[in-house]
Amino acid sequence: MPDLLLELFSEEIPARMQAKAADDLRRMVTDKLVAEGLVYEGAKAFATPRRLALTVHGIPARQPDLKTERRGPKIGAADAAVQGFLKATGLTSLDEAKIQRDPKGDFYIALIEKPGRDAIDVLAEILPVIIRTFPWPKSMRWGARSGKPGSLSWVRPLHAITATFGLETEEPDVVKFSVDGIETGQTTYGHRFMAPAAIQVRRFEDYEAKLKAAKVILDPQARKDIIFADAKELTFAQGFELVEDQVLLDEVSGLVEWPVVMMGSFEAEYLAIPDEVIRATIRNNQKCFVVKDAKTGKLTNKFVLTANIEAADGGKTIVAGNERVIRPRLSDAKFFYETDLKTRLEDRLPKFEQIVFHEKLGTQAVRIKRIERLAAEIAPLVGADVAKATRAAHLAKADLLTEVVGEFPEVQGLMGKYYALAQGEDASVAVACEEHYKPQGPADRVPTDPVSVAVALADKLDTLVGFWAIDEKPTGSKDPYALRRAALGVIRLIVENALRLSLMKVAASALAGLSVKPADAQKLPSDLLTFFADRLKVQLREQGARHDLVDAVFALGGQDDLLMIVRRVEALGKFLESDDGKNLLAGIKRASNILSIEEKKDKRSFDGTPDPALYGLGEEKALAKAIGEVQAEAGAAVGKEDFAAAMSAMAKLRPPVDAFFEKVRVNDDDAKVRENRLKLLNEIRSATRAVADFSKIQD
Repeated sequence: MPDLLLELFSEEIPARMQAKAADDLRRMVTDKLVAEGLVYEGAKAFATPRRLALTVHGIPARQPDLKTERRGPKIGAADAAVQGFLKATGLTSLDEAKIQRDPKGDFYIALIEKPGRDAIDVLAEILPVIIRTFPWPKSMRWGARSGKPGSLSWVRPLHAITATFGLETEEPDVVKFSVDGIETGQTTYGHRFMAPAAIQVRRFEDYEAKLKAAKVILDPQARKDIIFADAKELTFAQGFELVEDQVLLDEVSGLVEWPVVMMGSFEAEYLAIPDEVIRATIRNNQKCFVVKDAKTGKLTNKFVLTANIEAADGGKTIVAGNERVIRPRLSDAKFFYETDLKTRLEDRLPKFEQIVFHEKLGTQAVRIKRIERLAAEIAPLVGADVAKATRAAHLAKADLLTEVVGEFPEVQGLMGKYYALAQGEDASVAVACEEHYKPQGPADRVPTDPVSVAVALADKLDTLVGFWAIDEKPTGSKDPYALRRAALGVIRLIVENALRLSLMKVAASALAGLSVKPADAQKLPSDLLTFFADRLKVQLREQGARHDLVDAVFALGGQDDLLMIVRRVEALGKFLESDDGKNLLAGIKRASNILSIEEKKDKRSFDGTPDPALYGLGEEKALAKAIGEVQAEAGAAVGKEDFAAAMSAMAKLRPPVDAFFEKVRVNDDDAKVRENRLKLLNEIRSATRAVADFSKIQD
């Protein structure tokens, strides 16, 4: 079957847009093909700085013929309805329609046959629409063609469109269409400097090969592999080690069509700057990789750049140019760093009195005082020194006002640590200045130092409680204050550090420190706890756990110790994987279903202790005895926080529950016996609630 080759050749596409643009092109074209009945075998999209390309393999040469039936009016319907039916279906008379019998009467049915079109004609129709409606994050209009203003909105000026379609064994045809005066053809262009001449292409295989011969590596992953391998080899050859950076690698591969890796250097005096500042300077300003000494782990005064050309002088001029730009940037960074060291962190804090955190939550200075107070309260709960936690909370935000962080916001916190150590602060205080922002995402590490944990929890809980108090909660996909991330951070801090903490109490304490009070202050901690439950379900689901088990545990009420909730969920999950767990769940569900039906029928609940005198069968007595024993044993295990033992106790209910449902008829003819047996079923439900609300667990 024929293949499609499509290339959109333009001026430089921003690197950050290329991957999504390639994916959008593949998705839009293939979606349209499928919608037109042209089911293909495979598709792959590519991007370089100057082109988007797509190849779609195995497209049928022609659409299938379509046959559809259209129902018309009843026999004997008004003439206007009949004429409308004939016009809509293209029939000349009712003799061409067939009659379909229906319980509501006999109806005319038109059989409409729509012959398929050649695929190349379909492509000529859908491709210009896709190009005109392409979803660039930012686009532009430019110039004029034939004296008329350009009508196409594209990321950068579009120069050529290659579109061919045909079998591998034959000369492909051009898919003929035009967009804004640009006619499709078989002409593309090689590297802007090394091979700028026009290239005639036929299909994807020779297209890719001819581009490579013209110094263009089409596949972004191939460019990444070349850059990474050459950079590793170049640094290793000189006894160094490349500092790997996947995000930078992705960006650099989108800046070049023919990657050439080189190494430059800078004066060793700049190594007095913290490594992270050197890296940020070189990375942000010149898109270069930094290099470290493998023995010490410290940066060297080398950097790796990626050029887009094989220079006649071996790259000496390119390297020198990069060195010339990097040198003053590092000089600025060194000046900023040394200037920052002259002012103590606490001396910067008065400026926060003029900086508003949020109009309803006060200034940054007010917020820092809240975090200090909350960190001091949390410190004993997490094993941290109160004085150190208070001091760390006092200084943690100060580096936001430094020159280095103003220039490189990504090193906030980290610079706070360096400045704190430089002014002689305790090591735990300094580390907390960096780590109180952590974890900032699911892949970020979790602090373990108790002082860091106390300040990190205080910072995140103050944010959550504050925005809850002013009713700025996340809604749908909108979360402008990153409250979901803050909640996940609290969960990970507590669970991964095995902390025993009452979220309700800490939230209430944070609320007490706010000057603004919500309309229903007593409800806020429980509302926030529900939010944490939702975040916990998301996290556990990502880890492969069942979110319904979180519901089953939270449904017991009063559960605000996240560590115990997680451990209970883990034990419950393991129990339900066993045969005893599965069968007991089925028995409990059966008991709950019967109770729900009968409670609804009688409009009452069946609480209260069953009367042993009304037990007429051995299975009733055995179940009642087992419930009593299990309640005591499971309750004691839960009290000791031994949830595995509680589950083992629950498993003992399985045989008597199975026997009860096999031998006992719950809805006995004797009303008193029936009521007693329903109360016994309620006892099953009550006994298992020592562990979880099994009614919330999905089968």
